[in-house]
Amino acid sequence: MRYAREAEPPVAAPSQQIRLGAVRPATVLRVTAAIDAIWLGRVDYRDAWGLQKRLVEARAAGRIGDQLLLLEHPAVLTLGRQADARHVLAPRAELAARGIEVIRVERGGEVTYHGPGQLVGYPIIRLADRAMLVRPFVRALESALVETCAAFGVDAGRRDGHPGCWIEPESATPRKIGALGVRVERGVTYHGIALNVDVQIGDFDLIDACGMPGVGSTSIALESGRHDERPSTTAVAEAAVVFADAFARALGAFVDLDRITSDDLTAARSGLERRLVPDAA
Repeated sequence: MRYAREAEPPVAAPSQQIRLGAVRPATVLRVTAAIDAIWLGRVDYRDAWGLQKRLVEARAAGRIGDQLLLLEHPAVLTLGRQADARHVLAPRAELAARGIEVIRVERGGEVTYHGPGQLVGYPIIRLADRAMLVRPFVRALESALVETCAAFGVDAGRRDGHPGCWIEPESATPRKIGALGVRVERGVTYHGIALNVDVQIGDFDLIDACGMPGVGSTSIALESGRHDERPSTTAVAEAAVVFADAFARALGAFVDLDRITSDDLTAARSGLERRLVPDAA
């Protein structure tokens, strides 16, 4: 097994073309319980949403440990619980013709686009077990987003007052590369992050990204000069390994990276379902 370790850079295959020297590991004060991270491939949004709720219930009851779901979605728009639907710019007829659903969910934040070429991470974490409050948890997610970008040679950072991950955050024209919106129920987190790896950036014209008119969106591929790169599930899976490693280190936790790199998605999903059966816990 390969595990994330304190203050070590992400482990990655040579095909990922990661500049490990660019990674700035998060400071880890202590090692806590493991996070069970799993790569699920491309998953319908409603299916993943329902899975999260079941995992939150099981985690709150103590039947399972902390989880990190890593995946990508078919094209979909989601609205936070108090999001303004007027930030969806595309006509409903156009969205329907393209098969893009608009779904209002429980997380915070405004409208978000998900689609192929974008890494989505859903951490199911019982915060009290890690002696963690919501704000440090959000900072850990942001740190992991920034480290993942750095691992692929892209300089990103936080932007005060605007959760997520940004390119040139202090400039007059910051570009958003990663979105963040979480929900906590019964002390357990769900929803999470979305990182643009090689997503079709034109699809962000469907919305005011994160409810901010005029703010541009970008991706790791675009920032790396690969303007013609098409969305790739393989590229997203590679980014998932780096993100899981960075996030685990930010929490001072272990994560088995071999489980993320498994190509057997059916087995991965079946194993997750088995852990949700009370007698199997």
